[in-house]
Parts: sequence; C-alpha cells; structure tokens
Amino acid sequence: MINHNNIPGSRDEMLALQEKGLLWTVKHSYANCPFYKKKLDAAGISPGDIRCLDDLTRLPFTEKDELKDAYPFGLMAVPEKDIVRIHASSGTTGKKTVAYYTQKDLDDWAEMMARCWHFAGVTPDDRVQITVGYGLWTAGVGFQLGIEKLGAMTIPVGPAGNDLQMEMMIDLQATAICCTSSYALLLAEEVNKKGLQDKIKLRVGVIGSERWSDKMRSRIEELLEIETFDIIGMTETYGPGTGIDCREHQGVHYWSDYLIFETIDPDTGNPVAPGEQGEMVVTTLRKEGMPLIRYRTRDITRLLQDECPCGSPFFRVDRILGRTDDMFKFRGVIVFPAQIDQLISQTEELDCEYQIILKRHEGRDSMLLRIEAEKGCTSDRNELAQTIQNKIKTKIGISPRVEVVGCQELPRTERKTKRVFDEREH
Repeated sequence: MINHNNIPGSRDEMLALQEKGLLWTVKHSYANCPFYKKKLDAAGISPGDIRCLDDLTRLPFTEKDELKDAYPFGLMAVPEKDIVRIHASSGTTGKKTVAYYTQKDLDDWAEMMARCWHFAGVTPDDRVQITVGYGLWTAGVGFQLGIEKLGAMTIPVGPAGNDLQMEMMIDLQATAICCTSSYALLLAEEVNKKGLQDKIKLRVGVIGSERWSDKMRSRIEELLEIETFDIIGMTETYGPGTGIDCREHQGVHYWSDYLIFETIDPDTGNPVAPGEQGEMVVTTLRKEGMPLIRYRTRDITRLLQDECPCGSPFFRVDRILGRTDDMFKFRGVIVFPAQIDQLISQTEELDCEYQIILKRHEGRDSMLLRIEAEKGCTSDRNELAQTIQNKIKTKIGISPRVEVVGCQELPRTERKTKRVFDEREH
C-alpha cells in the first residue's frame, strides 16, 4: 500500500523536502560518481556551494548525449554490488541509455507508480491489464511494481496481439488497462468494430509513452467508455510513473518529493517564468544508483503554479506539449507537431490521426498533411482541407497541402505512432 505518512502536507513542507533532497543529491553525486565530480569541478562548483533551492540554477545541465557517452556504467554512483537491476532506453540510434537501480530505488519507483494508480482511482479491488513491453524497457515492469504495491491484481499480457488482449480483457474482466495512446486508439477501434463494449468491464485507462491530443483522448474514452489518465516518465528518471493527471484533469501532478522540475528556454538555457512554455529539466532527490542533476529531457511543457482543485500537495506541470527534437523547419519556419494537433482538435469533423510528409524537389520544400475525417462525416472533404489549411497559415505561417481521408484510413500501430515523415535530403 501507499505510504501516506511520508507525503508533505503543504507547499512549504514540500519545498523544504526538495531542498534537503537537492543538497543530498549534489553531495552523493560528487562523492560517488566520477562523471559528476568531473562535471562540477569543471564548473567550479563544490557541494558546499549549494545551500538552498535558489542555488539549483548554478549547477550545470546534464545532456542526453552525455548519458549515452557514459555507456554502460559511467553514471553509477554506488558500488556495483548494490545495483540489483539494469534497464535501458528504447532508443533506436546509437548506444542505449542505461539506468541502474538499488533496491531502495526500486522501492521508491514502486511507491511512485502506486501513487499513479491511486490518482487514477484504481483500488486493490481492480484487475489491471498491462499491454506494454517487458525486458530492458522500463514500462511493463514499472507498471507492475505499482499495481502490486497498491494491492490490485496484475494481468501482465505484455505486447501481445489484439485478439489475445481482447480475449484476456473479456475472460479476466479487466477493469483498468495501461498502454501507449497509439495502442489505446487501435484497441478502442477494434473493440468498437467487433461490438465488444458490453462484454468488457474497463473503466480506467492509464496511458503514456508519447504525446497525445485532446481529440485523441476523447475518441479513446468514447469508444472504450473509460476515463483516461496521462502518465509521464522516462528511463533516465526511474521509468514511467514520475507523474500523472488526477481526476480533475487540469495538468500532471509530479512527485515533487522525489524530483524537481524546471522549465528553461531550450536555446539559451535560461529559466522561463512559471506558466510559459519551456523545456523540462529534472533533478532527482533520492535516487542512489544513478542520480541526475538538471537533466534536459527535451520535453516541452509549462509549470503550473495555482493549486489543483483536487487539493493535492504535489506540484504540477501541463501535459507534455511536444519535444524539442520533434520540431522540424519548413521554409524557414520552426514547426512543432503539437501545433498541428491543436488546430486539428479545434476543427469539427476532423479526427485525431494525421501524417506530415515533407519532401524536396529542385531545391523547394513541400509539405503534405493527411488527416482523417471523423466517422460519419458529411462535410465536403475539400472544404475541410481548406479550413484547416487556412488555420495553419494564420496560426503557424505555413501553407501545406492538406488531404482529408476517411476514418481509420491511416495506418495504426501497437507502438508509438510516427507522424512526421521527412523525406528531404539533409
């Protein structure tokens, strides 16, 4: 069960706990991790220079490439005999990012994951079906840690085919499910196509691993007749479960007694004001095996300062709006797929699925945006295409060619959906 006794009751208590954790992390990293000793020495900083939370910005950033360069054990901050598990990122280029865990790290991760399930309204009476992968990837085992700590029943199907997922869902009467948003949509459409809504008992979906739009969320909830919760996390910071939205769905609560989140200008590295979009930077406060100091995640979000109506003491960020490495440049304009997402979500009779195809011919770039129409759409598709094209030109300043296709015409995947296909020569 969740240890409620260790949860701070006020913002001041939370900040005091963060300060204590920051000082410990800097001292622990400097004393036990040669990577961080060298990094802090190069910045002219010793642990004694960091005395309060305001000193956080004096510390240097940790970059993703540095983690890859340290492969496989360059970031270990405890003796190897204290490491009880290894995980690695699912990256497809270069060396993977390896993470190491002590038993305390795993216990802390289980606590955070259990909180996520609790925030989603899952109780020990629920049966939770896991559809994500196991192995080096953190997802499957991370979800399972939290389910078991909470005391609910785990159904660890993993990344099986649709038929087995639906068979287990029906036969074992799963009440909650965890998956990527791409797979949640695929599964929802399959359940709808086969008319199985009255045979399943799902009521909760915990969904993460990729950014997903409000329109996609609404479609999943409508087809599966569930409430969904947006979970965040990455291998470098334990895995999934570092935060989730509550039933108010007004931003993502992150476990601010285990982590500090900042937002910075991705170009200058300077902090941005609360409420402004910036790149999320994470510092761990209790992680033994592989502490992180000001790790640049490349995720774009906003810090939310107002108190959530749910009354939780945990700090919040906006849902992840995109990634700095998702952006592309088209005819001199920087474009984030999240901008396209938002405009599609605001346009009636367009569904959530789309593709962006970039090409170059005789030195000139072209962009084709293919979007699905909603099921039962009666509007002229050419007029819908013109509507979204006008919105994109007004809001973003580019003029793609837009094609509206039929519902479920674009490909589906059980993994993260690829939306941008850049076929230009670089």
